[in-house]
Amino acid sequence: MAQTEIITFGCRLNAFESEVIRHAAAAGGISDAIIINTCAVTAEAERQARQAIRRARRQHPEATIIVTGCAAEIAPEHYAALPEVDRVLGNRAKLQPQSYLPAPHPTPPPRAAEGSEGAVDGFEGKSRAFLQVQQGCDHRCTFCIIPYARGPSRSVPMGLVADQARRLVATGYREIVLTGVDLTAYGADLPGRPSLGQMIRRVFAAVPELERLRLSSLDPAEIDEELWRLLAEEKRLMPHLHLSLQSGDDLVLKRMKRRHSRAQAIDVAHRARALRPEVALGADLIAGFPTETEDMFRRSLDLVAECGLAFVHVFPYSVRPGTPAARMPQLPAQIIKERAARLRAAGAAVLAEELRSRVGSGTNVLIERPEIGRAEFHAVVRFRALSDTGSVRRMRLIGIDGSSLVGVPIQ
Repeated sequence: MAQTEIITFGCRLNAFESEVIRHAAAAGGISDAIIINTCAVTAEAERQARQAIRRARRQHPEATIIVTGCAAEIAPEHYAALPEVDRVLGNRAKLQPQSYLPAPHPTPPPRAAEGSEGAVDGFEGKSRAFLQVQQGCDHRCTFCIIPYARGPSRSVPMGLVADQARRLVATGYREIVLTGVDLTAYGADLPGRPSLGQMIRRVFAAVPELERLRLSSLDPAEIDEELWRLLAEEKRLMPHLHLSLQSGDDLVLKRMKRRHSRAQAIDVAHRARALRPEVALGADLIAGFPTETEDMFRRSLDLVAECGLAFVHVFPYSVRPGTPAARMPQLPAQIIKERAARLRAAGAAVLAEELRSRVGSGTNVLIERPEIGRAEFHAVVRFRALSDTGSVRRMRLIGIDGSSLVGVPIQ
């Protein structure tokens, strides 16, 4: 292999940063390299990363193998000790061209200028663009190791976000996804403390040609009033909210150090539908958090249907050494696995009902691949082959294919 290959694990922010890494590695001049961008959210993500490292060495014995990302930031010595690994980079170093000189740089690369991590012009093989607007987290949920890997919350200034969005649209992207570690914390560290909603309104005003804007995960405790107004008024803001809920039980939420209650989560779901009836909802949920009883778990299970969570991301609880939850009484692995399966089944049932309710309606679909696209409300839409990948087509939804909808273009 002569070119650099990047293997990405984890969140949308990691997916975004892998594109920054691609540009930085090219600028640094490294070749015949495999870069593994790791995730530290779960033990399973780390296991998969180690597996990918071993596979990369077997398949490309002469390649330079570089490991970076959150897992490498938290435990660099662990990855440096692996015989397959040539270089380990922290989360800031991975974004810098100096880190990818053919031989290791004799001095540490300088810190990235604030906001410069977002400066990319395109995403290889992607029909939508990701735009990082926030980094890091000031909260300390008891289960989460990510603040230790990403540092404190930092926001990209509004003007720079608008400039980057304009450049991406000029490149040809019809949809932009805003990403961050704690997206709703946007602006707290900037002069004037602009909210996420205020920043998005400025982007829409500055880039009128932007057709579709989608948001990554939102904390239900931090959704600002301007963002609610945009959901109601601005059709370019996609009718799809993904909520960081984690649990549906108040005592578990308290032990997690989350800042919302079950009632607040339900209120957010009801308010979103009242303002934008076509909205679809998703959520992150953790199964088997320490001390979770069957009754506590059932409240999470019931929340899926009560809030109509069609797009559920279920995380079996994974012990993260160094976090407060790791010192709490743990549940047996089999119970965690079983509860995760029940949560996924509940989400699949809501998704099936969501898809049934959409049949017969029309929607604008972003063509991701010749036979697959994404509806405004996030569902996957399948159709007969179209060649205009990256375009947006109006479609009538005529049926269901598994967990996807079937669409036909409206001429």
